Amino acid sequence: MTPQSLSATAAALRPPAPRQPLTGALACAPARPDLQAPPIGTLSPPVPPSALAKVLRSYRVGPLLEAVPVAEGLLNRGYRVTTATGSYFLKCYVDAATASRPVIAGQHRATAGLHRRGLPVAPPLAAAGGRTVTAHGGRLFALFPWIEGRHRHGTDLELPQCEALGALLARLHGALDEVCAARPQPAGYRSADPRDSARLAAALRLRARERQPYGAFDALAEQRLTERIELLAELAHRRPALDAAPPTGWTHGDFHGLNLLHRRGRVATVLDWDKLGPQPRAEEAVRAATLLFNHPLTGMLDLVRVRRYSQAYRAAGGARPEEMAAAAHRVWWERLNDFWILQWHYQRGDHRADPLFPASAGQLAWWCQEYEQVLDAFTN
Repeated sequence: MTPQSLSATAAALRPPAPRQPLTGALACAPARPDLQAPPIGTLSPPVPPSALAKVLRSYRVGPLLEAVPVAEGLLNRGYRVTTATGSYFLKCYVDAATASRPVIAGQHRATAGLHRRGLPVAPPLAAAGGRTVTAHGGRLFALFPWIEGRHRHGTDLELPQCEALGALLARLHGALDEVCAARPQPAGYRSADPRDSARLAAALRLRARERQPYGAFDALAEQRLTERIELLAELAHRRPALDAAPPTGWTHGDFHGLNLLHRRGRVATVLDWDKLGPQPRAEEAVRAATLLFNHPLTGMLDLVRVRRYSQAYRAAGGARPEEMAAAAHRVWWERLNDFWILQWHYQRGDHRADPLFPASAGQLAWWCQEYEQVLDAFTN
């Protein structure tokens, strides 16, 4: 599909963006990485076993016998700890955006509420005095039950399991509105300015081109950034309008395969509620599908699975086709303007996300070519 036909299809869905911002409008993804913040998360110093043992003394689980770091994740540290009473997951909060006691306590209250409603969410265990957040050595910790299960990529799921996943996300969204404080609908969302994005892409391309030694990653980055600059110029008029977002509600914020554990053909638990917060709900459904049902090398989406997942999400949560269309368009625009992996690589010297770049960039180029087919999978 040419950019012209893509634009013609999108024009029926999105009115032109207004020139002046709405009062009370919020910024929306993609959020640019904070280049002043140090790259911490899993690059932070590990927690020594002696500190883990002291944290566990606050809980009625017995002394520490073994601690094994959990490999997955970029933002916080986690350990599988074994005591005389069994295995647990001990989380160390180090990401600046989430490592505060009020934020963590809010996540814990929400997950406890979801658990009481029968959803597959494991709330934290209470320490002495009933608290769920424990401080030690300037860091905050929480202890959770260890849930057996395994991560599964969406393309490995059978079609009924894809439907179950869409229905589960809809149920989570509905339940979150019950357990979290009500929030008014924002006046709108400011989407990324393609002119700013093009300037950023050009600066990153220069970094890639001048990198010494110049390697395969730099060559791919230069190629994809040249492609992106051209797409931004061709599609700049498709910037979503300020008032075009679907309804806002409480969301998990990071719903994808590494935050889901499967056991016996079902989701055993939904993990990692660090990004719990309000956002356009249908956008989380679309964003999750692009991470769950993508080819790990090319990024292309399995549209058969996307369709079944989306149908179940709409049926269980009541999202209308036009809301899913708006969400798909806005997430597509988000990806068109998003460079976080390359910003981490070239501006922060943090290469942990490098393996994600080929599929991410490939998906965006493919999505621009197959815009109508992707839109149809989310709405019909």
